[in-house]
Amino acid sequence: MTARAADRARYDRATAHLDAPLAIVDLEAFDANADDLVRRAGGKPVRVASKSVRCRALLERVLARDGFAGIMSFTLAESIWLARSGFEDILLAYPSADALGFAELASDPKLAAAVTVMVDDPAQLHLIDEARRGGTEVVRVCLELDTSLQLLGGRVRVGALRSPLRSPDQLAEMARTVTRRPGFKLVGIMAYEGHIAGVGDSVDGRPFRSRAVRLMQATARKELVQRRAEVVRAVRAVEPDLEFVNGGGTGSVQHTAAEDAVTEIAAGSGLYVPRLFDNYTSFSGRPAALFAQPVVRRPGVGIVTVLGGGYPASGAAGPDRLPVPYLPEGLKYDPQEGPGEVQTPLIGAPADDLLIGDKVWFRHAKAGELCERFDTLQLVAGDSVTAAVPTYRGEGQTFL
Repeated sequence: MTARAADRARYDRATAHLDAPLAIVDLEAFDANADDLVRRAGGKPVRVASKSVRCRALLERVLARDGFAGIMSFTLAESIWLARSGFEDILLAYPSADALGFAELASDPKLAAAVTVMVDDPAQLHLIDEARRGGTEVVRVCLELDTSLQLLGGRVRVGALRSPLRSPDQLAEMARTVTRRPGFKLVGIMAYEGHIAGVGDSVDGRPFRSRAVRLMQATARKELVQRRAEVVRAVRAVEPDLEFVNGGGTGSVQHTAAEDAVTEIAAGSGLYVPRLFDNYTSFSGRPAALFAQPVVRRPGVGIVTVLGGGYPASGAAGPDRLPVPYLPEGLKYDPQEGPGEVQTPLIGAPADDLLIGDKVWFRHAKAGELCERFDTLQLVAGDSVTAAVPTYRGEGQTFL
């Protein structure tokens, strides 16, 4: 029996009393992945990206482990909810226009101490001040550095379109704007290198693309190491008491952690290891989050149909954004239909061994987005479900 077949047997036994559709997290794999992130971080604390987890119980579990400290959130409403739930160090990774949220933040000492907001434009500071509604608490601020690789004088850009702040002078000027403005405290710098951390460099069947990605990433790392160090020096000249410099992402943890200028690492997807993280030479993890759909039809030889399953992930539409049939091994989509809103035909020899009601296990393309489809995660240890915990959705929270 292969390791994957053994996992299927475990998951089927553990959830035999539960009807699909359902989602699980394999705690042994989850904990092993957490250990690997800490190992690769080389002693620097790992801040957990909540968008990749979207479950308070699992955020609590990982933050209780040595090597993890703090949360990187994705909306202001989520940040406030987490702070009111007892989490104490929350970095909002994206600028917000949530006026009601800023009014709440600026009026509550506990929230203001727990949450750091992201800015990259003076207009965002003005928006916060306009939203205060009499709140006088000092708002903690982090600046975001654009990490994109720009070539040929900027005519070629590789990387996400995020912050407009790129050069040391730009960051230093924004730092001066924050420090001169009453009601704000500059505490950190964040730089997310998604083109390095979130792009696989070893794609099966695409050797030329894989080599090109590795070349791009090596060039990007070299450029960013120097520029990030210069930015940090420039900002520290304005605010010497900067508390943190955050960088990284699951795919670049060990590279970013090696930079002297970086004080902490951000990662989250590496806990669940969705399918987009299968194609890396720098690390390998264990799939920890899966979902099961029930077989409801057997249209013919070598074909079964499961209920639902059309759960595409965000990003540019393409096959890599689709979930993949994982267990039993050997199933694939009908190319004429793909994964459907209500039903999904699957083809392959294993289909003939599946009965009506059997479970087919899938892996989602991106980590936390799976939790927008399910309100509960079944936590599996060995061949038993040890707990059922709510996702954000299960707690009535849908922040985006």
